[in-house]
Amino acid sequence: MKIDISDRVLEKLNTKHGGVTLDELRQCFANRNGEYAIDDREDHLTNPLTRWFIAETNFGRKLKICFIPFPDRVELKTAYEPSAGEIALYGKYDNDQ
Repeated sequence: MKIDISDRVLEKLNTKHGGVTLDELRQCFANRNGEYAIDDREDHLTNPLTRWFIAETNFGRKLKICFIPFPDRVELKTAYEPSAGEIALYGKYDNDQ
């Protein structure tokens, strides 16, 4: 699956979110369990709706990945280490919990 990342998002991943790499993003997509959550908050609405999930990299780093799905690719909105509250919320979508 192709992952599109804008220059603005890439800069934010490198500077604000602890250096999240494209390799880590791919690992999280491959390691994901359960369903995608949908962000339907009014101030975050996209078309199609933004999906998100929490997964671990191959080295155990947990990341929250937010993206917009398209038939031939995904457009990354952001990725960062999730808060305890986000982990708890995602627990209802995750098959491992």
